[in-house]
Amino acid sequence: MRTIIDGLNFSEGPRWRDGALWFSDMHAHRVVRTDLGGNSETVAVVDWDDPSGLGWLPDGRLLVVAMTTQKLLRQEPDGSMVEHADLSSLAIGDINDMIVRSDGTAYIGDMGQRIHQGGERFTAQTFRVTPDGSVSVGAPEMEAPNGHILTPDETTLIVAESAASRLTAFDVAADGTLSNRRVYAELVPESDKLPAAPPDGICLDAEGAVWVADPLGRRVFRVLPGGEVTDSYDMAPKVPVACVLGGDDRRTLLICAADDWKKEVVTAAKTGAIYATDAEVPGVGKP
Repeated sequence: MRTIIDGLNFSEGPRWRDGALWFSDMHAHRVVRTDLGGNSETVAVVDWDDPSGLGWLPDGRLLVVAMTTQKLLRQEPDGSMVEHADLSSLAIGDINDMIVRSDGTAYIGDMGQRIHQGGERFTAQTFRVTPDGSVSVGAPEMEAPNGHILTPDETTLIVAESAASRLTAFDVAADGTLSNRRVYAELVPESDKLPAAPPDGICLDAEGAVWVADPLGRRVFRVLPGGEVTDSYDMAPKVPVACVLGGDDRRTLLICAADDWKKEVVTAAKTGAIYATDAEVPGVGKP
């Protein structure tokens, strides 16, 4: 395990694109692009909210999830951030991770709770946002839908249901609608001392296995369809929250982690970092 970049507030939503890693430094209110040598730059600023999930429209414009205002933002060629879609009339809690199809259709998870305010969590949904910004519920009755994956042919969506300790798959129709909901993998805690194995950010490899960031278990692990775990990295004392397979051959597992997940703690300490290790099987699909 090696460090790519550190001194971050809280890194989230990693994506590999155009030979670089893109991610949200969430509580620093910015989107960052870096190479694997740690040479980084801020590419977008969202100083009124916490940015999370990232994606791109077919013309290359960046999409950014603004968590607490429940908006999907779009970066224009001049660098300005404008509203692409307003999810606030339908969202129950903070909106979080996102994946975007090649046609510009976005899938965004509603966590069912205001994450940093605590309180009751409600069953929520994954939204479908069309390229023109129209919002609908793609998948109802979801338990804190977090990381989202699209297979290479974009006909399957896999969602990390954090509050259910499972990965859930859907068929994706040509128009972006979802059907045939099914369990992709049930996740088991690393230790019997832990109550659950809540998946956060996820990514897919060429054998159909999913790399899962497990913040409660402080590990990143690889799970096959059906639930068999083949590899696991202990990240303690760090809390891993997301991962992506990047690099030119997509065999570099890049991991977002920090010492804690609480906003007031990480903004004071700036322990957020991106770590990397090598993977045998290359990444496929999105992210």
